[in-house]
Amino acid sequence: MVKTQFSSRLGFVLTAAGSAVGLGNIWGFPTQAAQHGGGAFLLLYLLLVFALAYPALVAEMAIGRRGHQEPIADLGSLAGGLGRLTGVLGLLAVSAILSFYLIIAGWLLGYMGDAVLKLLGLDWPWLTHFSLGRNLVLGSLFGLLTWYVVQRGLQEGIEKWSRRLMPALLVVLVVLACYVLTLPGGSEGLTAYLTPDPQKLKDPGLWLAATGQAFFSLSIGVCVMMVYASYLDRDASLPRLGLQVTLIDSGIAFLAGLLVLPAMYVAKAQGLQILDAKGQLISSDTLVFDLFPRLFDSLGAAGQLLSLGFFLLLTVAALTSTLSMLEVPTASLVARTGSSRRQASGLVLGAVLVLMALICWQFSWLFGLVVKVVTQYAQPLLGLMFCLFVGWLWRRDGLLKALAEEDKAFASSWFWRLWPSYVKLVCPLLILLVMIQSA
Repeated sequence: MVKTQFSSRLGFVLTAAGSAVGLGNIWGFPTQAAQHGGGAFLLLYLLLVFALAYPALVAEMAIGRRGHQEPIADLGSLAGGLGRLTGVLGLLAVSAILSFYLIIAGWLLGYMGDAVLKLLGLDWPWLTHFSLGRNLVLGSLFGLLTWYVVQRGLQEGIEKWSRRLMPALLVVLVVLACYVLTLPGGSEGLTAYLTPDPQKLKDPGLWLAATGQAFFSLSIGVCVMMVYASYLDRDASLPRLGLQVTLIDSGIAFLAGLLVLPAMYVAKAQGLQILDAKGQLISSDTLVFDLFPRLFDSLGAAGQLLSLGFFLLLTVAALTSTLSMLEVPTASLVARTGSSRRQASGLVLGAVLVLMALICWQFSWLFGLVVKVVTQYAQPLLGLMFCLFVGWLWRRDGLLKALAEEDKAFASSWFWRLWPSYVKLVCPLLILLVMIQSA
């Protein structure tokens, strides 16, 4: 049994939201929106977050709070061998995400360091030039920073840092977005972001991208929310806490769009090319590292301060997510082997760094493949399995007790009247339809 608990409900919300709010929100969401029609992607993303991702989030949280164990044991007690296999796949998926996440986080460290040096009148090109050595060194450095926090435990490590980092992230994001909107071209980007094109909604690729973004953004399907929910006390309202996490996550994604898309049009106003001959976004996967440094350089001294703030924002967002990714397999290893957190987190990080090194070595084809397989296919499928386990294998009376606990009004709420059948029938069907249509 897991004895560790969050010190407060606010601690859970900020920590869970910190896991959800990462590069998927600050980088992935805006670039996906730019690539898939701006307002159309925003509209569909918000629809899918609340229609699919939120119900699946509560299902995953319910499994974790029910067993108060690690993911393999939690899922095994609910679905036997198939559940244990799903737990193993979830741990592998979150480890794979961490492996490529550390590479990107290392780039962020490099560009943030470059911004600091330029403000001091110095230059070190190695920090920003793509190379195997830079990827390995900076990715490993970020991994060690993540390990330092995780090995300190839940309350003194992850929760404490999340309480500090989340407010800082929000402040920096709002300040940067307000500033960018005042620059020439910012209003044009705002219009493109907030005006949906109905024709874009017919694109199957848009639906797959929006579904993957919704699940990736909320860290669904990789056992993160399951582990965090196992640290909750019995009288916590899962639907309420899950809704708070979802609102914070989608709100910050929306704010990130207010920063990144207008910034793209600011770059266009500065004479920088952002679209190809077909009107498609150039280098969407590396937009942050291709376009934005050139934009900041074109803005002079103010651009260097903007660069530092922007890459600081991304680095903070990355750290709040890597903490949760390392915590999940660490919690499982501690529970199953009796190892100390320090030993378990070190072993997990070592394995992840080996996989990271392999991706760095074969970057040209392996990086994109791992990202696509895990975020667009594995996470929705694992989320589908969680919904099936909760909807079909968990008896309704037991599910009600697990969700309601001390909340006496819950049994008569609208959520309870709709959610069990919705998770049992509607969520799995919608997930399958989106994936089949987009195949």
